[in-house]
Order: sequence, then structure tokens, then C-alpha cells
Amino acid sequence: MAAIYHAVYRRASSLFCRLHSTYVRKMRYLNELKEDDSLCRQAQTSGAFYLFHNLSPFLQQVGEKYLVPQLSAAEMKRILEKFKETEQWIEKSVLIGCSDEHVPRFALDLGALEKSVIESELKGSFTDLRKALFVVDGKDSPLLASAQSLLRWHDSHQYCSKTGQPTQKNIAGSKRVCHASGIIYYPQMSPAVITLVSDGSRCLLARQPSFPQGMYSSLSGFCDLGENVEETVRREVAEEVGLEVESLWYSASQHWPFPSSCLIIACHAMVRAQQAEISMNSLELEEARWFALEEIVEGLKREPGSSKQDDGSFLPWFPPKQTIAHQLICEWVKDQTS
Repeated sequence: MAAIYHAVYRRASSLFCRLHSTYVRKMRYLNELKEDDSLCRQAQTSGAFYLFHNLSPFLQQVGEKYLVPQLSAAEMKRILEKFKETEQWIEKSVLIGCSDEHVPRFALDLGALEKSVIESELKGSFTDLRKALFVVDGKDSPLLASAQSLLRWHDSHQYCSKTGQPTQKNIAGSKRVCHASGIIYYPQMSPAVITLVSDGSRCLLARQPSFPQGMYSSLSGFCDLGENVEETVRREVAEEVGLEVESLWYSASQHWPFPSSCLIIACHAMVRAQQAEISMNSLELEEARWFALEEIVEGLKREPGSSKQDDGSFLPWFPPKQTIAHQLICEWVKDQTS
């Protein structure tokens, strides 16, 4: 009898905790906003707004810090009135999350309005997202990345691919509908892998021509149709540096908005030390080489601006802390030194 009592008690306690979990309540509230247009429209009157201009987020510099301001619905109304625009502009926004206190967060692109006037009015500037992600607080980076991805998706999916007719977004921006065909379109992400290759005592890093001078990173590439993660890792390593992966393991994942919305799956891969001669694919890479532990440790200390030498060459440096490539490199260092 006591065992039955304890089992019922544990189940009841578990259910109580789930129902009163801040995270669970927040997720369910967000789902309601996505599914109920009238509820989401009402939420816009009390929500917080992140501004963009042609997909560049609005930032304010305070001392040496860059802040991502959240504008209230009243502040948004004031800005729109300055341009003689109606409050209906707010319905162009997309839902990107909410706080633990259930304050909904929206992103709104004001690209059709004069950028300099908005910047002067709000005392800040619209900043390219690639720069913004590395200067704002770490908790704001994922929000800006997902907001830009969703705004870009809506901008590029305004017509049905089957009928050519205009599609209509719901108030939350979680989908678009072609009323002529009934087709519902949902935002999608492209899966990609990023892989840190090691031969046991060294790790392999490479440069693409588009990288900033001196920066090296892990190998990366998109998954092909029908591939799983393991097959993608093996193919990319073979294609780019001519090495055969013996074993691999998962590390973490990160949303990345460049060049479009991607889910980057990070892995470590091991190749045989006896078969570690690089055969680089020059169509994809500018340089690829092995790095010893000491070189990696020194490179992690360098900032981009401090890597240039007197002769004009650049010492190696690695992606910033906010990137999953940086995490992979740090994990390898930790494993080598433990």
C-alpha cells in the first residue's frame, strides 16, 4: 500500500511541477500566440519590439557596451506617427519569443522608412547583423539571429510557389498561407555540420577566401538530401581536405542566420595520424593546415586587430567566443590538457 501511495505521490508531484514550470507555461503561451490571431494581436499592444532596417538590427551604444533596446507599443506608435504611418504597421511584426513574465517580444523591420530619422529619434544605429552578433550581450545574440532569419523568410516567401498568388502571414508570423491553393508554408532551416578534425595530437583548421585575414576555423558544409549527420561529416572532410574520418562524436548545435537560416550541428572527428596528409580542395578553401596545441592556445588569446605583423602578414586567430567553432576548439584544448 505504501508503495502505491508513493508512486501516486511522485506522479502528482511531477505533474504539479510541470504545470507550474516557468518554461512550460512560457512555451504554451507562445504556442497560443502562434495559433490564435486575435490573442496575438492583443499581445502586440503590451509587447516589446526589436527594430530592424533592411534586416539590420537597431543598437544603442552606452559607453563601451552595445545594447539592444526593446520598444514598447506606445513608443512604436509614436515613431510611426512621426512618419504619418498607422498602427497597422505593427501587424507586420513577427513573434520571436517572450520573457518569463510573459511579455511577448516582436521584431519589426522598418526598411521602408527613412533610416537616419529613426536613428536620430532613438539615439542609436542600425548595425549589420554580422557585427551586431559579436558586440551585444550573449543572451541577445540568438534572439537577433532568429529575428532576422524569420524576417528574411517572410520577405522571400510572399508568393505561393505553386500558384504564384500572394501568401498571407498570420499575426504571429509563424506561417504563411496561400488562400488560392490552401497551402501552408512554415519557416524552415537548412541543416549544416561544422567539424573539428584531429589526428590525436593536432587539430585541423582552414580558411575560406571570404574569411577575415588571419582567421582559421573548423570545416563546415551543408547536408545533402538523404544524408545523416555522420555521412555529411565524412563527405565534407573527404571533399575539402582529402582525409578519411575514422570516428566522430556530437558536441552541440547552434542556429546561424548566414547565408540563410541554418542549424549548425557541431562534431569532433578523428583521422589516423599515419594518414593525415592534407589534400586541399582549392575550389572551396584558401588554406588548410594542422595546428599543434601550443599554436591553438596562443591563437585563442589573439584579437583580430592584434594579429597583423610588421611585415603585413597575419598570425592565426580563431572565431569569437559566441560561435560554435570557438566552442569546438576550446573543447579540443580541454581534452588535450586534461
